[in-house]
Amino acid sequence: MTIEQIFDAFNHLKVLIIGDVMVDSYVWGQVERISPEAPVPVVNVKKQEKRLGGAANVALNVQALGATPILCAIVGDDDEAKTVTHLLEQQNMTTQGIIRQKRRITTVKHRILASSQQLLRIDNETDTLINEEEENILLAKFQELAVGVNVIIFEDYDKGVLTPRVIEKIIAWANTHQIPTVVDPKKRNFWSYQKATLFKPNLKELREGLKIEIDANNLESLAIAVATFRDKMQLDTALITLSERGVFALSPQEKVSLPAHQREIADVSGAGDTVVSIAALCKALQLDLPTLAALSNLGGGLVCEHLGVVPINKQKLLAEAQKLF
Repeated sequence: MTIEQIFDAFNHLKVLIIGDVMVDSYVWGQVERISPEAPVPVVNVKKQEKRLGGAANVALNVQALGATPILCAIVGDDDEAKTVTHLLEQQNMTTQGIIRQKRRITTVKHRILASSQQLLRIDNETDTLINEEEENILLAKFQELAVGVNVIIFEDYDKGVLTPRVIEKIIAWANTHQIPTVVDPKKRNFWSYQKATLFKPNLKELREGLKIEIDANNLESLAIAVATFRDKMQLDTALITLSERGVFALSPQEKVSLPAHQREIADVSGAGDTVVSIAALCKALQLDLPTLAALSNLGGGLVCEHLGVVPINKQKLLAEAQKLF
């Protein structure tokens, strides 16, 4: 496939994203004085905005790439849950998979910014695991939504929606139906994704999960650690994002190491969401590992040029990809 054919093929894919949905709330302002009450800046608010975050930002990236995203998640039965459904509707995305539960609260990350600098973040959330009844509701909704999907993304932010039982049952179902599963992990469930198709931690998450120090500059030691982990977890592919050092990817057939592209970095928030979205679409198309790693690496760098969490621009990604392929 040519790069143009790949980007066109994205348009025909259906992607189910299951995990932790949240709201990214931004307050922009100016700081002209220090508070007389405490040694802190006083922010004079100029603009406020709420955006889809977490698993919902992955859905935005999937949509931006041309594919059809379907979100499956549990949120609270609160005003912020209404914000989630409203924002999804604004993006012409289905809200069918958004499950409200009174026992939960909807995660919100409030960011306070001035002069393009983040001054403070306030998180309103729970990280308690969903209970057995909620697991059953989530799994039933998954079964309803999974018909005809081409790939499943686990977007895990350790907020409690993904439990070991939920993960195990969905991966088993996906493997039975030959649907690839792509994982963006966090610490708590790191070892729960056995037999997933593609596992995408960043270097910090890999170090914490394996409980060993890994030198990203020593490619040989990194490759040994990733290979050992991949074999133990019975994964097909591991894709490790290395921040300013690029990406490292390993499958049974191939090993790929790519440096990061030189960028004017404004904000790294959401880069992992873009990487996992591109990797998932590439897996759905059964593309080779070098192509998957190169496109994922390229997209992750591009979104870092923007302040705040933003989805990828498909045309800009295509234009940059055409220079590489």
